[in-house]
Amino acid sequence: MRGDFTDFLSLSSLFTEEQRLISESARAFVEKEAEPLVVEAYRTEEFPLSLVHKLGEMGFLGANLQGYGLAGLDPIAYGLLLKELERCDSGLRSFASVQGALVMYPIHAFGSEAQKEKWLPMLGSGEAVGCFGLTEADGGSDPGAMKTYAEKKGNEWILNGSKMWITNGNLAKIAVVWAKTVEGIRGFLVPTDTPGVNVVKMRNKLSLRASVTSELYFDQVRLSLDAILPKSDGLKSALSCLTQARYGIAWGVIGAAEACWEEVLEYTKNRVSFGKSLASKQLVQRKLASMLSDITKGQLLALRLGQLKQEGALHFTQVCMGKQNNCEMALQVARSCRDILGANGIMDEYKTMRHMCNLETVFTYEGTNDIHLLIIGAHVTGTPAF
Repeated sequence: MRGDFTDFLSLSSLFTEEQRLISESARAFVEKEAEPLVVEAYRTEEFPLSLVHKLGEMGFLGANLQGYGLAGLDPIAYGLLLKELERCDSGLRSFASVQGALVMYPIHAFGSEAQKEKWLPMLGSGEAVGCFGLTEADGGSDPGAMKTYAEKKGNEWILNGSKMWITNGNLAKIAVVWAKTVEGIRGFLVPTDTPGVNVVKMRNKLSLRASVTSELYFDQVRLSLDAILPKSDGLKSALSCLTQARYGIAWGVIGAAEACWEEVLEYTKNRVSFGKSLASKQLVQRKLASMLSDITKGQLLALRLGQLKQEGALHFTQVCMGKQNNCEMALQVARSCRDILGANGIMDEYKTMRHMCNLETVFTYEGTNDIHLLIIGAHVTGTPAF
């Protein structure tokens, strides 16, 4: 067996022609358009804005959604797309994930026809960027404890509160904001140029630096009655958006792990120590083989999630398993690869430590590793532990 060792079980032979084409197109796009920009973006804590319209032109934004000029990819093709984006950088995949799964999906699932017709084409083309406001400074793993509140007064809503750790916040033209009302938690479309909205960029991150992270503040923000997502209904609606995003993460982090592994495989072949290549050392070969096995198991898990999703039989706890397992796998692979690179591993001419630092964030966001394990535990025991 020769060639792409990260496809050790020849899973690509199971993909349709369209799925393989999407994967190949995404990899070509990343290599030509994104890879040359990502190191500088990471150094400067700026997302490369020149990519936004290009992502839209390629049909990579909201790519799994139907209608409104969107690509309508099947779940496996969509997963392969996100895997290739994260092969470049978790920040690139995060941008696409937030735009598609956390902004466009709730509009598509819970919005009015007017909201869909206005926003989905703009968001899909990259003409507009969106963000998703659920997490608060004191909320974290308990989003139901949110303090942001929307009150209906006459012919408008009055929104007050704040959100934290908001990807794309400073880039966004529209925010999907979740707030408490007298009727329960509901979703709202909030244009970020509305008076009373203040967006503050969070700086000095040591991880996910090629992604914009922001705080959102709402002070007596006046919204029209039709700003509400009419079909949103409680926290369950907000969490369903996270399920969409977590599915993409389960695929995406495989790309980061593969990128680290491939970089280290080539490095060990060329690095000579004690008169022999590192690749000839037993300990190094053991690490390479063990990491490849873990990557392959992660691929199998993601593929099965995609099959279940395509059948309409995917349960949110299964997505939690995919997110938890594959994030933990990818982070451990990146750490092992950094170790093999030795001192060279801390230089940004190598991608591994950038991926490793990014994965520390991906390990935490969209539900921490422990929370996902507890969700699975509650499901199999019937007893919530949180």
